[in-house]
Amino acid sequence: MDFKTISFVILAIILAPLAGGLLAGIDRRLTAWFQGRFGPPILQPFYDVIKLLGKEPQVVNYWQIFCVHIYLIASILCVALFAMQADLLMIFFVMTIGAVFMVVGALATPSPYSQLGAQRELIQMLTYEPLLIIVFVGIYFVTGSFKIDDILAYERPIFLALPLLYLVLTFALTIKLRKSPFDISASHHAHQELVRGVLTEYSGPYLAILEIAHWYDIVLILAICSLFWSTSWIGLVILLAVTYMAEIIIDNVTPRMTWKWMLTYVWAVGISLSFFNMALLYAKSF
Repeated sequence: MDFKTISFVILAIILAPLAGGLLAGIDRRLTAWFQGRFGPPILQPFYDVIKLLGKEPQVVNYWQIFCVHIYLIASILCVALFAMQADLLMIFFVMTIGAVFMVVGALATPSPYSQLGAQRELIQMLTYEPLLIIVFVGIYFVTGSFKIDDILAYERPIFLALPLLYLVLTFALTIKLRKSPFDISASHHAHQELVRGVLTEYSGPYLAILEIAHWYDIVLILAICSLFWSTSWIGLVILLAVTYMAEIIIDNVTPRMTWKWMLTYVWAVGISLSFFNMALLYAKSF
């Protein structure tokens, strides 16, 4: 790698959690506005993380600590790989490894809330990961490559060729962000029977690490969304703003559903939309 690429990767690693935390603060403020409340300051997520980092570490076992750090490293590495314009499939595998370690860390504790939350997290992974693979395959059909630099070099917005696959990607985004109706493993508002679910046994600085890793995940998923309109900064900003606003609205107007409903609905609708979009691409090729 040349100096310019290394500098861009370092900048992305530094700025990604700042952008993710800022988006989380905007999310909380808009959610409060939708509910008729004033809401916390936009910088409140940063205040919360700083407070958690200052607390005394409390863990059940050291395996849990190891898994937390692996999850953070995987999230950082995914953002770094995207900044390097690497392969989408490589990013997918690294992201999956990090998510698996998060689940393993939750399973390492005897808490029934943590155990059941971890099982539901695995179900969520089983739900959105096949959709991500389908989306990446659709991008390959249009651009002829899984490499991000080749995708960015494509002369037209791939959204125009894959509008339904972009909708499928938003399903994965909703599940990954743990927003209603798919916040079955760990509700950020703790309004479920599992309290914080997969996050229940994490506290203090280790909960802060998970929150920072979640900020990296927010930026990563939105970066993948940006590939659908990379030919224009105006189009890219509008697409991402509309997408994230839609996620916030959906989170506030839909109730939390069961894992069976999530698996059935997302697979049925997602695969159907993917098949129809792929069929349109195949028909246009003749």
